[in-house]
Amino acid sequence: MTSKKSTKTRTTIWPTLNYNDAHAAIGYLVDVLGFVEKAVYGEGDRVDHAELLWPTGGGVMLGSVREGSALCGLPPGVGSVYIVTDEPDAIHARVVSAGGDVTQGLRDEDYGSRGFTCRDPEGVHWSFGTYAGTQ
Repeated sequence: MTSKKSTKTRTTIWPTLNYNDAHAAIGYLVDVLGFVEKAVYGEGDRVDHAELLWPTGGGVMLGSVREGSALCGLPPGVGSVYIVTDEPDAIHARVVSAGGDVTQGLRDEDYGSRGFTCRDPEGVHWSFGTYAGTQ
């Protein structure tokens, strides 16, 4: 039997997403879902790269749909991201208050998680829950 040692590590997995209107997506993710804007690079309406942090760790990267980008074959509005949070009720309330599209309502799961799923204005699914994986 091997023992696993718990160590603190830096985030090494970052979901990446494409948006038709990346500036609007950043606004929604920050103002409604609770991300923190770390960096946005681009010119005018185009976002070449944006980094949004989740307050308790990790984050997402996103950009505008554009020819020649690393994700140019990925259509906008495609993706599903799960975020661990101790506050699914508060995030759910913000989404509902903003008129967001809740695709699975706030609920308690039989495996011990509490959470919900919504879609952002371009269609990416965002799930928020208390389940942090097996430790």
